[in-house]
Amino acid sequence: MDELKSSGKPFDISKWVVQKAFEKVKANKGAPGVDKVSTEDFEKDLRGNLYKIWNRMSSGTYFPPPVRAVEIPKPHGGGNRILGVPTVADRIAQTVVAMELERKVEQIFHPDSYGYRPGRSALDAVAACRERCWKTDWVIDLDIEKFFDSVPWDLVVKAVEANTELPWVVLYVRRWLAAPLQLPDGTLQQRDRGTPQGSAVSPVLANLFLHYACTSRSSGVIST
Repeated sequence: MDELKSSGKPFDISKWVVQKAFEKVKANKGAPGVDKVSTEDFEKDLRGNLYKIWNRMSSGTYFPPPVRAVEIPKPHGGGNRILGVPTVADRIAQTVVAMELERKVEQIFHPDSYGYRPGRSALDAVAACRERCWKTDWVIDLDIEKFFDSVPWDLVVKAVEANTELPWVVLYVRRWLAAPLQLPDGTLQQRDRGTPQGSAVSPVLANLFLHYACTSRSSGVIST
């Protein structure tokens, strides 16, 4: 990773950013994707594997593999939730884009938005709620049913385009949105909406969509 900037490539993507993305993925300790390659397996040829990601992303030839679908029970009953588990390499590529988007959009997000944001947690939202309880005696509790499964692609892409001038960010967001799910029996499920819950880029895409979709800017609204 000695050369930090691309050379002779359509897209100028820093090798350092790819390295940083790997460190984030490794820290999250995710499961293997459809290729069954763990983080430890990926590290056996770390330099070569990171170079492949950088080379393909900076040349515009990176295409995501299918996302492994994993069913997990919902914490309070009510059936199962489908998580999408990308490969380690794909999570690194997604994190490169997520980091770029976060750099641009974090500054426009509402201060009372806590979900899936760097440096924020559900406990921060609880602390804000506790403080508000001494000032207000009402609360509105809303939940968007199956949001990650149903968010419309065209509006997600439109929101991304409004917040970046980098064509490779939009290009790869489009490709990740359209990546199929590989079900436990090995069959591929094509999708026409939604962004897999569990992928590295989905949280910032969801928050960006909700930033434009939600009309309320009241200081009493806390989003988790």
